Amino acid sequence: MYERDTEYEDAAEEDTVEPVEPVLRSAGAPPDAARGPAGDQERPKRRGGGRRRRVCIMCADKIKVVDYKNVSFLRRYVSDRGRIETRRKTSACAKHQRALSSAIKRARHLALLPYTAGHVRGMSTGHR
Repeated sequence: MYERDTEYEDAAEEDTVEPVEPVLRSAGAPPDAARGPAGDQERPKRRGGGRRRRVCIMCADKIKVVDYKNVSFLRRYVSDRGRIETRRKTSACAKHQRALSSAIKRARHLALLPYTAGHVRGMSTGHR
C-alpha cells in the first residue's frame, strides 16, 4: 500500500500527461470536425431579457379588503365587454384576484357594474 503511494507521487511529478478538457455535446450533435470552422460559437442568447413581473397594485398599496361599493376602483378590472380581466392583464396576485372577482360579482348583483356588453352600451335595441 505504501509502495503505490510513492509510485503515484513519482508519476505526478513528471507532468508528462496533458490535461484533457471534457467535451459536452447533446445526443444528436455532430462532432467538431463536422461543424466547420465556427464550431466554437456560443449558444444564442435568450430573448425577452430579464423582464420583471409587475407588482400587485393592491399589495403595494396595502389594501386588505376589496370593497364591492368602490365602483370606480372595480371598473379598472372589468373589460369594455363587461368581463373580469385576467391576472395577466391586471397584474394582481392570486389572493387579490379572487377578492376582485367576488367583489365584482357582488357589485353586478346589486346592479353597480354591468354583466354584459349590452348593459355597458345601454338598452339601444329597444327590448325590455
